[in-house]
Amino acid sequence: MQTTEMFGPGKSATEERILAAAVNLFSKLGYNGVSTRDIASAAEVNEVTVYRHYPRKRDLYLAVLATEMGRVSLRGDLLAKIAHAPDARRALAVTFEVIVATVQRNPALLRLILYSSLELKPELDQLLRQHLGEFVEVLARYLEPWIVRGQLHCSNGKALIFALIAIVGLHEPIYRAFSTDGDSIRTIFDSFAEMCLRIPAGELGDPAAAGPA
Repeated sequence: MQTTEMFGPGKSATEERILAAAVNLFSKLGYNGVSTRDIASAAEVNEVTVYRHYPRKRDLYLAVLATEMGRVSLRGDLLAKIAHAPDARRALAVTFEVIVATVQRNPALLRLILYSSLELKPELDQLLRQHLGEFVEVLARYLEPWIVRGQLHCSNGKALIFALIAIVGLHEPIYRAFSTDGDSIRTIFDSFAEMCLRIPAGELGDPAAAGPA
């Protein structure tokens, strides 16, 4: 994969300031929590200037999402570790490291995705496929041999990557609210890994069929 420049070619200094301000505010407060006036103030421009570049707030929000997701890249050294992993447990652990490292390089990205899944779903679907599809596909291909050999119990590699992304994205707010014993993201991953390594696909039954006794 290749990364794009943060704001891309051809953007003026004013537009770069607007985008930078929008990234910061939208990632903290979501689409509904930010006004164009807020963004103009943070960028030190007139609100009319914001509308000159982005006729609707939604246009600016989508530009922010495209910019941040376009920065996603894969570290070659970590991919090599997946390829040369001695066993399925290590391959899964390194894959998790890749996802965590990607998020750590761009902490605003997951917050934007989580907000967007609630606020702009139709537009987000297209952006996710365009900008994150390759990321998921590449990681899934690296795990596929372990799945084929039956050492990772999962229906397919992409489903496994999506689950790992969800762990990274959701562990902090959930455990901040409910955990009392200090469970960390590594503890959550270890529990997930045990399930993937020990429980064959299909033996968990149909969740939809489960109900109260």
